[in-house]
Amino acid sequence: MPAAQPVKRSPNREVPHEILPAWLRRPIGKASEISTVQQIIKQRQIHTICEEGRCPNRGECYANQTATFLLMGPICTRSCGFCQVDKGHAPMPLDPEEPQKVAESVRLLGLRYVVLTSVTRDDLPDQGAGWFAQTMQAIRAANSGTQIEVLTPDFWGGLEGETAQRQRVATVVAAQPACYNHNIETVRRLQGPVRRGAKYERSLRVLQIVKELDATIPTKSGLMLGHGETEAEVIETMQDLRQVGCDRITLGQYMRPSLDHLPVQKYWTPDEFDQLGAIAREMGFSHVRSGPLVRSSYHAGEEG
Repeated sequence: MPAAQPVKRSPNREVPHEILPAWLRRPIGKASEISTVQQIIKQRQIHTICEEGRCPNRGECYANQTATFLLMGPICTRSCGFCQVDKGHAPMPLDPEEPQKVAESVRLLGLRYVVLTSVTRDDLPDQGAGWFAQTMQAIRAANSGTQIEVLTPDFWGGLEGETAQRQRVATVVAAQPACYNHNIETVRRLQGPVRRGAKYERSLRVLQIVKELDATIPTKSGLMLGHGETEAEVIETMQDLRQVGCDRITLGQYMRPSLDHLPVQKYWTPDEFDQLGAIAREMGFSHVRSGPLVRSSYHAGEEG
């Protein structure tokens, strides 16, 4: 299979300088902490979503010995309207050494809590479920005290449907993650424009399957606010998540990566995030992170 070519974005497609609300401005973190991680992952030709997505919290997370590794290459087979990861129809072949490279990076960085996520790989027979399991096994062999959270795609089975989806989720569940995360990303009404190729009910089903297979594994999901959703729709989504047994939730502000991505419809205020967080706790979520700069893996290691 030839190496994939990511979608090229012209320089003028970058978002022009705009004045963000004060609550969205923060220092990126200590250069030394960021460069250490960058050097280790670059040398091993692996990826983190912290870098690929230019997460605003990466310096803080690195300082707290937490990182989120992006498995199976930097090119996704889907084209969500919000995501900064490159898209392409022919992703690169899997690097057979990636699980060991990630495990070695975890050891060198002294990480005590690791989040494994991935691009969506609809081109693979199991869409990468087995790769998650292999990488978890490699990390544990080299770092026995490290906890591992997974943030997986929906593993939809295409023509095979829910049977294949269940088998793929089961592969990851059998590897016993400390937490199983799958993000629903936005409210039901906005799934089409925001999550191209994904479905609201399909994502709920992922979290439900995890609980059916092993009720002891905490499940988690997240939403990005700012796509035009209403407070009532956010509350409805949180209720739907609780109905499938979702234990943990993250709520954060969507920030437009470039002009090729969906525009921000609203900047939710810290007070509004606090109110939604309080509602989530009242609903019974055991762990709630709600704030403008919250991302899926923010302070993940404090939840175990």
